[in-house]
Amino acid sequence: MSIPVNLTEYEALARERLSPMAYDYYAGGANDEVTLTENLRSWQRMRLRPRALTDVSRIDTTTTVLGHTVTMPVLTAPCSFNTLAHPEGECAVARATSAAGIFQIVSMTATKSIEEIAATAQGPRWFQLICFRDREITRDLVRRAEAANCSALCLTIDQPLHGRRERDIRNRFHLPPDVTMKNLEPYAAHKLSADDSSAMAKFVDDMFDASLTWEVVAWLRSVTHLPILVKGILTAEDASHALEHGAAGVIVSNHGGRQLDGALSACEALPAVVDAVGGRAEVLVDGGVRRGTDVLKALALGARAVIVGRPYLWGLAVNGEAGVSQILDMLRQEITLAMGLAGRPTLAEIDRTLIV
Repeated sequence: MSIPVNLTEYEALARERLSPMAYDYYAGGANDEVTLTENLRSWQRMRLRPRALTDVSRIDTTTTVLGHTVTMPVLTAPCSFNTLAHPEGECAVARATSAAGIFQIVSMTATKSIEEIAATAQGPRWFQLICFRDREITRDLVRRAEAANCSALCLTIDQPLHGRRERDIRNRFHLPPDVTMKNLEPYAAHKLSADDSSAMAKFVDDMFDASLTWEVVAWLRSVTHLPILVKGILTAEDASHALEHGAAGVIVSNHGGRQLDGALSACEALPAVVDAVGGRAEVLVDGGVRRGTDVLKALALGARAVIVGRPYLWGLAVNGEAGVSQILDMLRQEITLAMGLAGRPTLAEIDRTLIV
């Protein structure tokens, strides 16, 4: 393939470089992958209403998220196991996002520790976590995130049980012996052995708590000063519950189509969530964003920013830190051009009148 000119072409290149098992882990979804597919198609079906003869000689993509300035309304998602794509993994992503002036959301199951990531780049970051059955482990992860200067926590709530990911079943997905969930090693060292690459995964599975209720948001607020965003919201009802229990923001997400197949796409769920929140907190969205026009559509529906996952993994697989930077720069250029062609030179001018 020639030099890629969009995010989708980066995926094709990444597929050539990744092992089939790693590619399918990143790319796959649950069951028949209906929701995975709809995450993409829902943005594509939406139409824009551009305005003409507005001054678009200067385009400004700058915004704030939870009061922190970012150079464009894009964050990188908390994707697991980045070192399957490149040896520098999450550290390479940290440097690229810092250089781009945006947030990195670090996964609890990252293959670099939050301390390593914080040491490699000074840019802003959030930390994603799932509340374990053992609350003391969760509490300690929060302390570590605070010490690493994370400015917010993202509580993932849509994974009480693992979705059935058939690509992973066929591939018998497992981590290579030299790849592990670095943030969780301190709590499972006695359970790990050099000849059992599945021990950490089993430890994590055993620690998941399917009995969690909304009480967990209030509990998490009681153990940290950091703002909490609740990730995995698809309904107005759950958005309201999140705010009632003290969330500073919500993230509309179906886990990249990897949990409940047939669930609403992120695009379909976003308007009702925005209406339920009613400006009381910030709303972000992830799932299927591949174009600058997708970002405009998300903002027009009321999102403060979008979160991208798989695209930066493709960039990481193709060219490490530089590949992630290229993905982010490509997306920034598309956003800027789309704003100009739509007649909306600032993000404040993007509202629901932009879409059909």
